[in-house]
Amino acid sequence: MTNYQRIEKAISYINENFRQQPSLDEIAAQVHLSPFHFQRLFHEWAGVTPKKFLQYISLENSKQLLKQNLTLADTSFEAGLSGTSRLHDLFISIEGMTPGEFKNEGEALSIQYSYAETPFGDVLIASTPKGICHISFADDPVKELELLRQRFSKATFSQRTDMQQQAALQIFKKDWTDLPQIKLHLKASAFQLKVWEALLKIPAGSVSTYSSVANLVQAPQSSRAVGTAIGSNPVAFLIPCHRVIRSTGVIGEYHWGTARKTAMIGWEGVGAEE
Repeated sequence: MTNYQRIEKAISYINENFRQQPSLDEIAAQVHLSPFHFQRLFHEWAGVTPKKFLQYISLENSKQLLKQNLTLADTSFEAGLSGTSRLHDLFISIEGMTPGEFKNEGEALSIQYSYAETPFGDVLIASTPKGICHISFADDPVKELELLRQRFSKATFSQRTDMQQQAALQIFKKDWTDLPQIKLHLKASAFQLKVWEALLKIPAGSVSTYSSVANLVQAPQSSRAVGTAIGSNPVAFLIPCHRVIRSTGVIGEYHWGTARKTAMIGWEGVGAEE
């Protein structure tokens, strides 16, 4: 079991048993570590103790904040995320593929891809000469690559790391003070692009709801269509679909696993306070 898998399993246990407020000993037992070693591993991974981390992913806390109809800024403050040193205005520009590229499934398009480690597991990242076109968590590397090839069935692929990929992967580092400009080159409809651009406006350390995103894109009656667009996001973490939760405060499903989504929300929340 890798360190991430231990943390993932621990977070899943906390989510299922948060009402009982499990002790450090109980959580550590779930990943077969002593309380001392589990606490040290968790602190290395998240920068805080398991108890403090739980404060940021508490479902009940999320419910109360959302019921108060607070602004994102006020929500961040009330959640204890008022520090600004880790918050940033990440400049990400999205360029949709041309109608020809979209229709022809990437014909004549050159795509470079590579695999990389992140705090949340390995990712498959891919880029075109214009920008990042794909990031997915690669629990099954062969399957993820095949899905990427299916999306761009006529493109030319080569396994190679480039500067665009390296720049994008800096988002997973603890220090966000010197992030470069990141460009995305995405195969999507105009509506999908509009929804993904709205997701970029949700600050790190905060959460929003599907209905709130629908309002942002001026489609208040289209929450289901918005949810579908969010679920089809091809660039994990960089386009922060993980920051969207249900209006009840429940974290909700995530393409790459609810435990991973919860971990990312908590990781960003802890980082925003530093």
